[in-house]
Amino acid sequence: MKVKKITASVNDAQAVPQVLDNEGVSFQKIDIVNWKEYPYHPEAAFRIAHTADSILIHYKVTEGSVRAKYGEDNGAVWTDSCMEFFSIPAGDGVYYNMECSCIGTFLVGAGAERNNREHAPREVMEKVSRWSSLGRTPFEERIGECTWEVALVIPYTVFFKHQITSLDGQTIKANFYKCGDELQTPHFLSWNPINIEKPDFHRPDFFGSLEFE
Repeated sequence: MKVKKITASVNDAQAVPQVLDNEGVSFQKIDIVNWKEYPYHPEAAFRIAHTADSILIHYKVTEGSVRAKYGEDNGAVWTDSCMEFFSIPAGDGVYYNMECSCIGTFLVGAGAERNNREHAPREVMEKVSRWSSLGRTPFEERIGECTWEVALVIPYTVFFKHQITSLDGQTIKANFYKCGDELQTPHFLSWNPINIEKPDFHRPDFFGSLEFE
């Protein structure tokens, strides 16, 4: 998939949806059900672009219930209504999991395997601009269909184990996920399929390709 380069500087996540509209960046569905025992299929999509200093992501979700219990960064956001971006920005096998709840609570981990992952420090996390259509205040699960959006401006400094200054012309491996481990109806969707008997989001060998302009 090609990732469009946007020449304008974008620092405020609230501006991201309009910028991506203006640039004609389209949504991609996150709709692969990898776990047969979790067949529930909320509507989830993402779109992505990049600038001179950051990655822009816009998520859109419609699901049967929504929860945002965690308000502190690097908490258990995957148990809430959550969207995730996993990527390998360099050639050393280290991948990053960037997980974002429906209120913009953010988690960033890095490492070469599922275990012993290192969380990004607070000063790195504070540089991520977030906007949520549901606001930023935590809440318990709300039952009933809900549509929500989150937008992010992720500066390259969030790849805190590397010195990434540009992704121009780069092709990186990545995957996008929708999950909600502790929702009324748990679910686990991916953009690129995970074709193994026991699926796992932490499988870089099943990441797809992002070609940055």
